[in-house]
Parts: sequence; structure tokens; C-alpha cells
Amino acid sequence: MKSRFFGQVFAAVLVDALYEMRNYPVVLVNTVLSPLSFLLVIAFVSRGGLIGDAIEGGFIMSMFSSGMSLQSDLSHLKNDFKLQDMVVASPTSPFTYVTGMALAELVYSIPALAVLTVLAWIFIHPTAGEALVLVGVMLLMFLTSIAIGFTLATFSSDIVQSFAFSRLISTLFSTLPPVYYPVTYIPLPFRYAAYLSPTTYAAVIAQSATGFLSQAGVSIVLDWTVMVAVTVVLSLIAVKKARWREV
Repeated sequence: MKSRFFGQVFAAVLVDALYEMRNYPVVLVNTVLSPLSFLLVIAFVSRGGLIGDAIEGGFIMSMFSSGMSLQSDLSHLKNDFKLQDMVVASPTSPFTYVTGMALAELVYSIPALAVLTVLAWIFIHPTAGEALVLVGVMLLMFLTSIAIGFTLATFSSDIVQSFAFSRLISTLFSTLPPVYYPVTYIPLPFRYAAYLSPTTYAAVIAQSATGFLSQAGVSIVLDWTVMVAVTVVLSLIAVKKARWREV
């Protein structure tokens, strides 16, 4: 049973990521440039003062965008190749299918994450504990976006529609909120609107852990609570409301 699970997951990674990365390396350009372009803008505008915040924002954007890319890929396979119908009729479970596709999206992000890791080592010098916090934040962002992407993909009827939703949600969650700079840069009362996005909590936690933002311990606990709660709720919605079988 375990061997079949890992075999199916590896097949998804092989087909949806490794094959395209090898045969169409140009697809990696956008994956790398998207987070780095915002990083460079913030670094230049702040004259290097916010480069640490921007690097952490690049991590958050990469992970969130990776999960949202799942929506487009699943929609493409579902509507154009009818793969979901075949998966439904096979012994493969939705969990196995989504796990394989999600890991494929993560493989896509490896070049961008590698560049950001080098930059973090040069400019941030995180300790083991700080690095662990950053990894935890990135993982929650990835799971959150996967839940959103999977749910929307099962309802999407066209790849163009999926691309539109994916880009819209990625923009709303990873570029408009204060991900690449401290939330304190937003004047009140507009700052409260920023907390409508889960990526704001992720950025606050990451920036506080590495000393770029001063937050009380109680506030950090609340931020973690909100992030975990959002991830759990969206995952439950994906499990309960996603249209896995056509009716």
C-alpha cells in the first residue's frame, strides 16, 4: 500500500514537474523572477534597509504562489485531459493525487528557494531557531494556498478562468499585503485591512523572529493561532466542499 502511494506521488512529480523542467526550462524563469523582482524593487527603494524583510517576503510569496499554481495545473488536467475522471475511477485517492501534484509544484520552486536561501545566508544569518520559524511559516503558507487552489480547481470549468483566479488571488495575498516590508509602514487605520490576509501574519512572524520587527510575545502567539486556524479551516473546506466527483 505504501509503495503504491509513493509510486503514484513520484509519478505526479515526474510528469508535472521534472518532465517540464527538463524539456521546457523557460518555465522556471517566471518562478525565479516573480519573488526576486519584488525583492529588488524593495531593496533599491529602501537603499538596502529592507533587504532582509524582502528576502523573507520572497520566501512567503514563492510558497504561496506555488500552492496557487496547483489550481491551474489541476484545472488543465481535469478539463483538457479529463485526468480527474480517470483518477476518480481508479484506486487513487484525492489525498494521493493532490499530494503528488503539490510536491510537483514545490519542485518547481526549488530554483527560487535556492536563490533566496543563499541571500538569506548572506544578509540575514538566521540561527537554527529562526530558520525553523521561517520553515514553519512557509509550510503553513504552502498548505493554505494548496487548500485554496485545490478547491477552486475542482469547480473551475476552463483553464483561462483558472489562470485568472490564480493570478488574482496571488496578487491579493502576496503582493498587496505587507509581505516584503513591515506592516508598521502602513498608516492607521489602513493597517487593519492588511490583517485580512493570512500572508500578513506570516510576514509579521518571520520578521519578528529575525529581529526586523518588534512584536510582543502575546501578539506573536495570536499570529500563529490565526495562521494555523486559517490553514485548518481552508483544508476542511477543501475536504468537504471540493467537487471531486462530477454530479
